[in-house]
Amino acid sequence: MQASLKIFNTLSREKEIFAPQKPPHVGLYVCGPTVYGDPHLGHARPAITFDVLFRYLSHLGYKVRYVRNITDVGHLENDADEGEDKIAQKARLESLEPMEVVQYYTERYHKYMEALNVKSPSIEPRASGHIIEQLALVDKILEEGYAYESNGSVYFDVERYNREHRYGILSGRVLEDLLSTTRQLDGQSEKKNSYDFALWKKASPSHIMRWPSRFSDGFPGWHLECTAMSARYLGESFDIHGGGMDLLFPHHECEIAQSTVAHGHGPARYWMHNNMITINGQKMGKSLGNFITLEDFFSGKHKLLEQAYSPMTIRFFILQAHYRSTVDFSNEALQAAGKGLQRLMEGLAQLDKLQAGAPSGFDLEAFRNKCYEALNDDLNTPILIAQLFEAVKLINAAAAGKGSFSEEELTSLRQLMHTLVFEVLGLTPAQAEGAKGSETLEGVMQLLLSLRQQAKEQKDWGTADKIRDELKALGITVKDSKDGASWELK
Repeated sequence: MQASLKIFNTLSREKEIFAPQKPPHVGLYVCGPTVYGDPHLGHARPAITFDVLFRYLSHLGYKVRYVRNITDVGHLENDADEGEDKIAQKARLESLEPMEVVQYYTERYHKYMEALNVKSPSIEPRASGHIIEQLALVDKILEEGYAYESNGSVYFDVERYNREHRYGILSGRVLEDLLSTTRQLDGQSEKKNSYDFALWKKASPSHIMRWPSRFSDGFPGWHLECTAMSARYLGESFDIHGGGMDLLFPHHECEIAQSTVAHGHGPARYWMHNNMITINGQKMGKSLGNFITLEDFFSGKHKLLEQAYSPMTIRFFILQAHYRSTVDFSNEALQAAGKGLQRLMEGLAQLDKLQAGAPSGFDLEAFRNKCYEALNDDLNTPILIAQLFEAVKLINAAAAGKGSFSEEELTSLRQLMHTLVFEVLGLTPAQAEGAKGSETLEGVMQLLLSLRQQAKEQKDWGTADKIRDELKALGITVKDSKDGASWELK
């Protein structure tokens, strides 16, 4: 099954029809995390965004090679090639080997991605495992005349590149504006221009992570790793490059420049960027000190959280907004997402219980088309979710005896709803979230509903009403239908 997918290509600033160069194969590269701390909500968004893209392309019948890297060396404290390597800094503070830090936080990242039901990529390379490829790129760029060596470090000559190409093609930045707004920083005197970026950095005597090269004992620049690893696993030209909006400049801009010099063209045919998670209108991130880790969300142990939120609530919260729009954190929004997720899952549970009856007249084909049109229109998950809730209304009406579906309609609707909710959106039922409390509550409720049913059969209406009313006071609504009783936690 294949379909045309329109995606917003950052490079051309417009929606285009996506078709891989060699159908049905797709090469997808996404910038992964720098593993020096627990993942926060800002890490969850790109992971979930590109997980849905991975799932959907696979669902359409494409064979996807999804490469998501781990940055474990070369990412300095700022984008001006200054400061200490973030992993080395963490290792120094905790008296650990840098790779101990990498291993610990990589495992933590995987743990939380699994909780969010994010699929593992096809390949997950580490920057430190591809030093040879990165040094080969440095040599190639020097050979082409677009880099220069200075005191054991090697820098990309942005001004030279801009004379023959366009530096800023992805971000829309203009080099002259960069020159006028970039101040000369201390320690940058070895650069020709402050906006030149490091391909290789000479390590200071105290720098822990270093490799030998013909230039110096040093380490690769942050921007170089993705150019080297994407070419290694997807080729010099591949289909889609993704990442957060904060990587658009300078990271992805530098990738394009490096690839253009080394390979004669940019690396990717399409660039996709998810927008930020904000808190009070400000980007959520470690550097700003306003981040909330995923562990905090799952446990509820943070001063800004009113309660704990399940992994699927977090996933649903993110999917309710289009990936290119900002999402502002609030407890109210997360609580609403939790209720919406519960309503969707209860609708699916009702659908599985429905008995066949007269045909509904529901235009299933039109519903299917609207769902796929939403996904094909730049992964518009909010529109898809709205369509799913329209179906849930009809399902709930049928469960309440105000409609019905034929056996053929039920079979088709169940298959479609399960495919879209579980396979494409990657949501899981509450029972599958691994929360023992949810399983216990389900068991207790089934026992209470059974006792209430026994009371009704014995015409003990007082006991039956008391159970219903006491549960209502606790925020649990009991619903009676011809197929039995169900419950809903408000």
